[in-house]
Amino acid sequence: MTILQAIIMGIIQGLSEFLPISSSAHLVISSNLYKILINDDIIQESNQEIFLDIMLHFGTLIAVLIFFRKEIIEILESLGKGIKTKDFSDKNAKLGLYIIIGTFITVIIAYPLNEIAGRLVFEPIYVGYLLILTGILLCSSEVYSKKITEKKCDIELRTSILMAICQGLAALPGLSRSGLTISAGLLSKQNRLSAARYSFLLSIPIILGASMLYPLIKTDMAELREYNWNAIIIGTIVSTIVGYLCIKYFLKFVSKYSLAFFGYYCIIIGILTSAFFLFISMGL
Repeated sequence: MTILQAIIMGIIQGLSEFLPISSSAHLVISSNLYKILINDDIIQESNQEIFLDIMLHFGTLIAVLIFFRKEIIEILESLGKGIKTKDFSDKNAKLGLYIIIGTFITVIIAYPLNEIAGRLVFEPIYVGYLLILTGILLCSSEVYSKKITEKKCDIELRTSILMAICQGLAALPGLSRSGLTISAGLLSKQNRLSAARYSFLLSIPIILGASMLYPLIKTDMAELREYNWNAIIIGTIVSTIVGYLCIKYFLKFVSKYSLAFFGYYCIIIGILTSAFFLFISMGL
C-alpha cells in the first residue's frame, strides 16, 4: 500500500461517507479498480487494507465530532439531566434517547448482514446493483417529499426507528447509510436539513464502534508493526479534512436543493460499475 493510494482512499472516504452515495461502495469500486490496474487478484484483500478502511472511517468520525461538537455537548448534558430526573421532555434529551435506541436497532439489523457485506467486498457487480437501488430510493423520496406541504423540523421516535433500520441495512456496500436514512426522514415528512443533521448524529456511535472496537477484536497486534503507518496516518488526516468540509457544504446544499442529483449519480455509477465488472468477469 502506497501513500498515494491512502490519500486517494482518504478523499473518497471523506466525500462519500456523508454524501448519499455509499462510502463502502466507492471504497470497494476504487480498491478493485486499483487491483486491476496493478494486475493484482481482485478477490484478495490484505489485513492492512482492511485496517486502512477502518482508520479512514475513524477520520470521518473525528470530522463529525468536530463539526457537531456543540450539539453533541448539549445532547449529552440534557440526556444526563433526563436520566437523573427521569424527564426526557427536553428536545436534546429526546434526541439523545432516540440515538441510543437507534444504535441498538442498527446493531441488531447490521450484525447478521456482516458476513454478506464481507463477501460483497469482492463482488462489485452486486455492489453496483445496490447503488442503483440507493439512487432509486433517493429519487423516490424526493418525489414524495415535494408533495408534502408541511414538513417536520423535529425528529419523532417512529422516524428515528425507521432511520435506524435503514442505517442497519446500509451495512451492505452500495446501500448508502446517509442516503437511506435521509430518504427515510423525507418519507416521514421531515425537511431535508433536519433529516440530514439527525442522520449524521445517528452515525456517531456506529462509526465509533466500527473504528474503535472492531480493530481491538479483529486486528493482529503483532502484524501492526509491518503496516505502512505513514500512509495510514496521512490517509486518516485526509479523510478527516475532506469529511469536515463535506459535512459543512452538504448541509448547505440540502437546505436549498434536491437530493435527486445524488440519486441520478448513484444510478449511473451503479450501472457503469455492474457493466464494467461483468465484462471483466467474462474476460471481455
